[in-house]
Order: sequence, then structure tokens, then C-alpha cells
Amino acid sequence: MEKNYFKDESPEKGMGIILSLLAMLFFAVFGIGIDVDQYIQTAENHLQIPLWYFYLIFAVDLLIVLSVILIYLYRKVGVVLFPVATLMHFIFHLYYLDTFLYSDVTSLFVFVGIGLLAIVPKWQFFKY
Repeated sequence: MEKNYFKDESPEKGMGIILSLLAMLFFAVFGIGIDVDQYIQTAENHLQIPLWYFYLIFAVDLLIVLSVILIYLYRKVGVVLFPVATLMHFIFHLYYLDTFLYSDVTSLFVFVGIGLLAIVPKWQFFKY
């Protein structure tokens, strides 16, 4: 027995999903800004962070931005990729640099608390 609780939902993107994605992207940009700042400080020899770390962290940053784009394009992989990539970004900062990023925590909160309120009703329109 399948129930469709959101049968009156339309596939067009409303203000809720757009604002949720913009909020998730806003806090992701904060994390990217912190990474760029650390890279600049390393280039000026103020910090001693290995170069391979920046390849890793900027790749994760790219995954976060890509996941927001995929959610906008109604792809299910983006909904899974965003929290995974954001959590990876948080763990890499916590483990390698011993920094607790509130921007990542806030981004995950926005995804779970607000973003899913806009994504779940549209889930029937998401493709693999």
C-alpha cells in the first residue's frame, strides 16, 4: 500500500527550496573562505600545512558546491552527497588542523532542519 502524502506538489522550484539551497551554499562558501585563507597563510609561510592537504580539502569543497547544484537539478545523489561531503570537510579540519568549523555544523543544520523541509515534498521529482 503506497501513500502519496505530497500528491498536489508540483515539480517547479519554489522559494522554499531556492532559499534552502542558497543558505546551504552560503555556509559552504564560509568553509571555502577559511580554506583559501589557510592556503594564503601557508603560501606566506605563516602556517606549516602540507600541500596535499589543500588538494584534498579543495576537492571536498568542490564536491559540496557540486552537490548543491545537483540538488537544484533534482538529482538524488546530490541529497546524499551534500551531508557526506560537508561531514568530510568538518572531519578533515578537525583531524588535520584541530579546528572546529561552525560553518560546517551550521550548514548541516540548515540541510537537515530547513533544507529537507523543502526537499522531501519534491522527492518524487528527483532522478537518480
